[in-house]
Amino acid sequence: MTKCPICEKGTLKKVIEEHKMFGVSLGKYPGEKCTNCREVFTDGSVMAKIEAVAKQKGIWGLGKKTKIAKAGNSLAVRIPQEIAKYLKLKIGEEAYIHPEQNKLVIEV
Repeated sequence: MTKCPICEKGTLKKVIEEHKMFGVSLGKYPGEKCTNCREVFTDGSVMAKIEAVAKQKGIWGLGKKTKIAKAGNSLAVRIPQEIAKYLKLKIGEEAYIHPEQNKLVIEV
């Protein structure tokens, strides 16, 4: 059995695991999962298939960094054009914003 290279405590077991990106399912693929930290490892050919599906669904590369700006007495977050286009956001549309653990969540 192979020891996990991340936590070095668990062993790797063969699995068929669902892969998601930004909450969108990309399908189920073979890999190895650590019995301790639950990290999943896949080989390069499987990752190429996952990447191709993400590109087909239009979500590849949607993760972006943005800066928090000041707007009056508030702070503002700019939404990158690619994300606005993917979500079909319109100017003036309402959004619900709230904290979730240590994350900022914006729901439209």
